[in-house]
Amino acid sequence: MKMLGLIGGMSWESSAQYYRLINEGVRAARGPTASARLLLWSFDFAEIEALQHAGDWAALTALMENAAKGLAVAGAEQLLICTNTMHLMADEVEAAAGIPLLHIADPAGAAIRAAGLHKVGLLGTAFTMEQGFYKDRLVQRHGLEVLVPNADDRALVHQVIYDELVAGTVTETSRAAYRNVITRLVARGAQGIVLGCTEIMLLIGAEDSAVPLFDTTALHAAAAVNALLQSD
Repeated sequence: MKMLGLIGGMSWESSAQYYRLINEGVRAARGPTASARLLLWSFDFAEIEALQHAGDWAALTALMENAAKGLAVAGAEQLLICTNTMHLMADEVEAAAGIPLLHIADPAGAAIRAAGLHKVGLLGTAFTMEQGFYKDRLVQRHGLEVLVPNADDRALVHQVIYDELVAGTVTETSRAAYRNVITRLVARGAQGIVLGCTEIMLLIGAEDSAVPLFDTTALHAAAAVNALLQSD
């Protein structure tokens, strides 16, 4: 089994889900005592969040490159970034480490196409919804049309992520607000919804949407399990 390097802590709430899902997948495939070979580099998200909102992406890229190099030196053979937003510097991270990186958008894109869909709504941080690094990959590599919420809805989705979900806070008020955002995306033609922030799965489930949800955390973790087991 390969050694997988996880760049996490952004936030630890979703990193904990990655650890659980990857180990559950390996155990299901290999037997009750089996577990994944993992290395975890866990950031202090307070530092990351401050740099994100300051727009200091150069400093963030340097931190991510350093983490990737450290995991490679420690023996990681493949990398996962356990957050959607920080895939903004995915190419730089992969180049710095010198080992393959499993991009979070690709399992989602493959699952959407396998479901026969071509137009999806994207929920995530403002960085993910408004910048091209994520949407463009879904469009260019997977042939999808990607809708994002309107400005007010983007602000709401972002605020709930940073003020509540990264702190492990889940409220019915925010769940109802997210349901309304999803309903408006569906009204615009979205055939499915990409949960493009790894914390959103803590708040929203299939019962909250009239169309299929594509949970990037679960899909990314499942792809990681496949990558680990392919080396057996």
